[in-house]
Amino acid sequence: MLDDAAAPVGAAPLVSIDGLRVSFQTREGRVAGVNEISFDIRPGECVCVVGESGSGKSVTSLSLMRLVEYGGGQIERGAMLFDRGDGRPVDLARQSDATMRDVRGNRIGMIFQEPMTSLNPVFTIGDQLAESLIVHRGMTRAQARARALALLREVRIPEPERRLDQYPHELSGGMRQRVVIAMAMACEPRLLICDEPTTALDVTIQAEILALINRLKREKRMAVLFITHDMAVVAQMADRVVVMLRGDKVEEGPVEQIFESPREDYTKALLAAVPRLGEMEGTDAPVPLRLMRGASAAEPRPIVVEDPQPLLEVRDLCTRFAVKGGLLRRTVAQVHAVEDVSFTLNGGETLSLVGESGCGKSTCGRSILRLVEPTSGSVRLGGTDVLALSSGQLRRARQDMQMIFQDPFASLDPQMRLFDQIEEPMLNYGIGSRTERADRIAALFDRVELPRSFMRRYPHEMSGGQRQRIAIARALALRPRLIIADEAVSALDVSVQAQVLNLLMELQQDMGISMLFISHDMAVVERVSHHVAVMYLGRIVEIGTRRQVFENPQHSYTRQLMAAVPVADPRQKKISEDLNFKPIPSPIHPLGYQPPRSTYREVAPGHRVMVEPVTHG
Repeated sequence: MLDDAAAPVGAAPLVSIDGLRVSFQTREGRVAGVNEISFDIRPGECVCVVGESGSGKSVTSLSLMRLVEYGGGQIERGAMLFDRGDGRPVDLARQSDATMRDVRGNRIGMIFQEPMTSLNPVFTIGDQLAESLIVHRGMTRAQARARALALLREVRIPEPERRLDQYPHELSGGMRQRVVIAMAMACEPRLLICDEPTTALDVTIQAEILALINRLKREKRMAVLFITHDMAVVAQMADRVVVMLRGDKVEEGPVEQIFESPREDYTKALLAAVPRLGEMEGTDAPVPLRLMRGASAAEPRPIVVEDPQPLLEVRDLCTRFAVKGGLLRRTVAQVHAVEDVSFTLNGGETLSLVGESGCGKSTCGRSILRLVEPTSGSVRLGGTDVLALSSGQLRRARQDMQMIFQDPFASLDPQMRLFDQIEEPMLNYGIGSRTERADRIAALFDRVELPRSFMRRYPHEMSGGQRQRIAIARALALRPRLIIADEAVSALDVSVQAQVLNLLMELQQDMGISMLFISHDMAVVERVSHHVAVMYLGRIVEIGTRRQVFENPQHSYTRQLMAAVPVADPRQKKISEDLNFKPIPSPIHPLGYQPPRSTYREVAPGHRVMVEPVTHG
């Protein structure tokens, strides 16, 4: 096994996993989640574990924290040796609960995959950040609060003083993920386990978080176990890579070797499924990824709509939220979440909204469906004014417009079987007989690449990626004309992500579905889009065809987004050594504030760029 500068030759491992086997009890008997896994992590080294969802990546990390036992897992055999700092490694598999409580959050920090399920909804952000500092570091409440404030600044959360007193549900998905990262790094652990830590983050903040983890790794010789499905992130972060498939380790080696000369077919397939920024250059229409290799593979067809007609027309959309304060909880200010947004989406085409977390992408999508009531503006779907509909009319109209949500665990009912969850919207609208519905659900399971036997399962029995595929199947159940996909593939590993993107594009070709695709992944957006709108602080700053925006970006913010995209090449490291945090301006304004209207200049037909408003004072 090769070593590099990050882990000097002869350095004793900080973590040594040897022959780890973890099993789970299911209705069909015991099933191995991880089977005889072995690898080491040295101080100051980043080991990336990659593989499809359900391959055992997260089970491995949860076993190190002994949290797998709380999810029904059992460590059957193997050792997990960990050096707590005294030079005498202890086997974590055989430690008492008291010892593990000292290890968790103190010696080993963990960033979980789904921020909403790892934050307590009834405690403020400040209380949750302070807890481990008070327990493990013996700080006073005032000291812990000051440290919590510094941590929020480190992970670039705007208005950190206000965020300390907010609750998780008041933050966007990306902001919640940054809070979880701050919590994991609070006690400066010796080992940081990152389970998909940048899944919900846009590219600019992802680049800064990766740089932050990289800097801690370098300065404090912190070891990092990094679990991800993003091969570009692997290329940027990893010193060594472990590739897993169905609980087994299939390949391990230095990052350059894995990317440049992978031995196993599975590793080659993972790398082939990665969408790369710039590979669509020179093409006008989106094209599905070619997943099958060889002479028998059909060449994917570009998604071209002849004579496109407008389906969704959004004009001057504004959505503002009240900020309450004072003893009587009066409205003292407003969050200008979506401000003066206008665009047209044609039938059978895809318009992508991209931008930083908290820029208003998700709020814009929810406002169109009236899941959030807009403050003003106009939304027309197929000529129908959505904002003028009564509640009964809106319910009927929602059959034509469905949403795939960002967090699949929060959008699925934990007490309903998957079959019932997909059948529910059909029952609501009286679609088909029991047999017809069963046939349609079986076909949907086939289309989203899930075994039909999963119909009897519950959401907690699925991996994050599998849950997202169920959410997609449910949105497709009513055969809508418009799908708003809010980070619909962000939780999926690369091979499944490629399959689901191809599925969405195939459905678009077959059924003429229009998509409003909300994403922070620029390579995915380039692959699926006909048109792209870039959002910043609630406004569209640049809009045009995919080719115009990606090949000729005009706005400085668009160029900044492009520059932050990680490259799936370990020899082109883009992680900056020194972080340069730029404060994000606040979208909160006092009552009565009238923002300037957005004005645009046309660079080319259909390609418009916002002219920056002149601000005074």
